[in-house]
Amino acid sequence: MDITITALLIGALFLILGCGVWVGLTLTGVAWIGMELFTSRPVGDAMAVTIWGASSSWTLTALPLFIWMGEILFRTKLSEDMFKGLAPWLERLPGRLLHTNIIGSTIFAAVSGSSAATCATIGKMTLPELAKRGYPEHITIGTLAGASTLGLLIPPSIIMIVYGVAANVSIAQLFIAGVVPGILLAGLFMGYTMVWALLNPGQIPPPGPSMTFVEKLRESRNLLPVVALIGAVLGSVYSGIATATESAALGVVGALVIATLQGGMGWQQFRDSLLGATRLYCMIALILAGAAFLTLSMGYIGLPRQLAEWIGALGLSQLQLIVVLMGFYIVLGCFLDGISIVVLTMGVLLPTIEKAGIDPVWFGIFVVLVVEMAQITPPVGFNLFVLQGMTKKEINYLAKHSVPMFLLMVLAVLLIYFVPGIVTWLPQQMAG
Repeated sequence: MDITITALLIGALFLILGCGVWVGLTLTGVAWIGMELFTSRPVGDAMAVTIWGASSSWTLTALPLFIWMGEILFRTKLSEDMFKGLAPWLERLPGRLLHTNIIGSTIFAAVSGSSAATCATIGKMTLPELAKRGYPEHITIGTLAGASTLGLLIPPSIIMIVYGVAANVSIAQLFIAGVVPGILLAGLFMGYTMVWALLNPGQIPPPGPSMTFVEKLRESRNLLPVVALIGAVLGSVYSGIATATESAALGVVGALVIATLQGGMGWQQFRDSLLGATRLYCMIALILAGAAFLTLSMGYIGLPRQLAEWIGALGLSQLQLIVVLMGFYIVLGCFLDGISIVVLTMGVLLPTIEKAGIDPVWFGIFVVLVVEMAQITPPVGFNLFVLQGMTKKEINYLAKHSVPMFLLMVLAVLLIYFVPGIVTWLPQQMAG
């Protein structure tokens, strides 16, 4: 009977999604079906209380603020200035200006929180510039596709806030835990780019005119606004001065100040940024509300407990469990966006994770890493969609050249498993 119920609900989920119904409404509908058919609890009352509770969470307030901050910066000259500030320092590295994709994405990720926004912002700046200078298109696209996923891992991250709310884990701890893995992954991307450049020296254009150290420093002043904003947002969280929500509000004010000082914040830009953030947050809030109701429904039916008992009975080691979950999330990522994946699975998987003795903060970073992989896997790889819009290339072409970055993310997952201190060391230091 339990297998029948599970199969029925999963079948209903994919059938409704396949019909093109919004994810949030699909989750609500499947939850309603489950409660109506298999429990005695009044559905209307449960749905109203759960959706209101999920939508009015104070912790969730940080989410629309960080989204708005990213939307404001998306409409400023920040990205153009970032390229000017970075380029002089990269001329002597193997791969030269290809590293602007990775370093630019790493920096912008720290003020954006969204991989799609990072991909669009950095791509609009670097793709035309690198093409004009003669860099091969396929490696330019591949490095951008991989590096832009850092928008999810490097704090402040929208998906970390969603995970923190869904799993009842400290968002500040998750932010701190994401710093070292984010730098590690950026380092892996840069290492791959350098190796590729050394193996294909004929495909990298010759360096531009050399600059003195003083000239490089003068160009670096373009980086000051974004560095100051990152310092203010993350410094306020890490120092304990502000909560994640308060630091998000600080980020919005800082972004508005930067945009105004740069002359890029008229009434039209302000309106567009606010509407863009509102649309995106409403979509995410609907998904979260539907997922909260589905979690409640699954709890009444007893599926999470049964699944946890079933996986526990398999006798999997921690490593086997992580490998199975990585495959599970990658497959889900072929059909759902990252936020939907997190909210859809947390209620079911958390009891299993707790039973296996896995640290929920570590698991949060693991989930973010595998959701990053999903951003560059077809057919629903959101970064691939963004790149397709900018380059007019086929999804399969984009996915093929993203494969090396995907494999580096798999390597990063293995590294954080065998060396968990990569994730846990910094939060422990901050807590101590």
